[in-house]
Amino acid sequence: MQETRQNRIARLLQKELSLIFQSQTRAMHGVMVSVTRCRVSPDLSICTAYLSIFPSEKADELIKNVTANEKTIRYELGTRVRNQLRIIPELRFFIDDSLDYIDRIDELLKK
Repeated sequence: MQETRQNRIARLLQKELSLIFQSQTRAMHGVMVSVTRCRVSPDLSICTAYLSIFPSEKADELIKNVTANEKTIRYELGTRVRNQLRIIPELRFFIDDSLDYIDRIDELLKK
């Protein structure tokens, strides 16, 4: 069970990461990246972010690009939240494929 402080920091990081991805993906037409969920470890050193990528065909390519640029994203995040957090957590990114899973279930139920 996450504590109140962890939840507040997770919401802050989710908001700021979504703004960072929104500004970065404006140059890429036809691609939308949203941060669906953030989890912060109890010692606030690791942030696990789940990304929903549309269209899902480009998800693998984009997640490789995001993990390759993890340090620059962390730096950008640090400049945005430096007044609220003392230590910027290490970032880990995963694909949130829950929407694809829901679509697949709906497709199977229609048959």
